[in-house]
Amino acid sequence: MKYQKPTTIRDGFRFAGAGLLHVVLTQRNFRIHLVIAVLVVILSGWLQISRSSWAILVIVIGYVLTAEIFNTAAEILVDLTTTDYHPLAKQVKDLAASGVLLSAIVAVVTGLLILGPRLLTRLSMLLK
Repeated sequence: MKYQKPTTIRDGFRFAGAGLLHVVLTQRNFRIHLVIAVLVVILSGWLQISRSSWAILVIVIGYVLTAEIFNTAAEILVDLTTTDYHPLAKQVKDLAASGVLLSAIVAVVTGLLILGPRLLTRLSMLLK
């Protein structure tokens, strides 16, 4: 099958949508990140965080999901180029995965900084 280059803006969006659908349907870790993101959004709504806090959370959620997409792309590209073990192929996969790990750690810390104090306050009020 020959690579189809997007010729219109609509094609570009269609191909991007196909990539997003692929990652949602085939990548367990992406779906896990997506579920966590939905839970964070629900929790943030319940805690009634500020608009600026929403903006920060949206950025870090997007950061993690984007990292996972690039990780998937790197893995597919490595698998396309070789079926044999190669230390450089392993290094590419490990580096891409470490990008996801680092982005997830940053997101967790950010979430704790934004949601932690409000959550503790809300829970202490509920337990009284």
